[in-house]
Amino acid sequence: MILVGAIVWYAYLLPRAGSGTTGTAEPVILYVNQGNGVVNVTNFGELTSFAIAHGFNTIFFQIARDGVLLFGQQDLRTFVSSARLDNLSIFFALSFDNPSQQIPTSIYGLGENGINLDVLNLSYSSQKSLLASLEAGYGGTTAVTTSNMSSTLKPDMLVLETYGLDFQPYIRHGIVGSVGVFTTTSEAQYESEVQYALKNSDGVMVFDYAGLLKSGYY
Repeated sequence: MILVGAIVWYAYLLPRAGSGTTGTAEPVILYVNQGNGVVNVTNFGELTSFAIAHGFNTIFFQIARDGVLLFGQQDLRTFVSSARLDNLSIFFALSFDNPSQQIPTSIYGLGENGINLDVLNLSYSSQKSLLASLEAGYGGTTAVTTSNMSSTLKPDMLVLETYGLDFQPYIRHGIVGSVGVFTTTSEAQYESEVQYALKNSDGVMVFDYAGLLKSGYY
């Protein structure tokens, strides 16, 4: 009886599998960090199947790390087409670790729902400059993921990296809260943190796909 109750409770934690973004007010984001587990054309279908089965409606798919673009345009179009077929939103995520790195404008307009700037390792002034550059040349939805809990950046979607219970007080409406699988010690804790972010911010981002697979929480 206890096990059945837990399964029923978890079923209501995230939107129903296959719901996609249509009619869904809040993004339920699965972040794919290529440094933790490579996802490419060969295994992208496994990613989308996992996302659908576990209630995610959006993927932040890392396509650039440390200033290096990991995929060509044909592969990027393939990722977009695959995500769209499964009614998933896909954001191209760009990870920066140096203020001299630039946004690869060749990725603009390939059908993606948006572009996410992962600027954890940059100063606020560099973050602001990158966002301004993106907004000046890109017509899609803009997102920023940052660990600066007092950030005043104004992208379309500001995702605070509120990993762990110490940062839960920073979760609020007007931003998207985050859950770090690597900071949790049990499935119950993971579920509780996801539900808290969904109730108290404008969505949730789970970091990351590889960590969630390894955890076996689902």
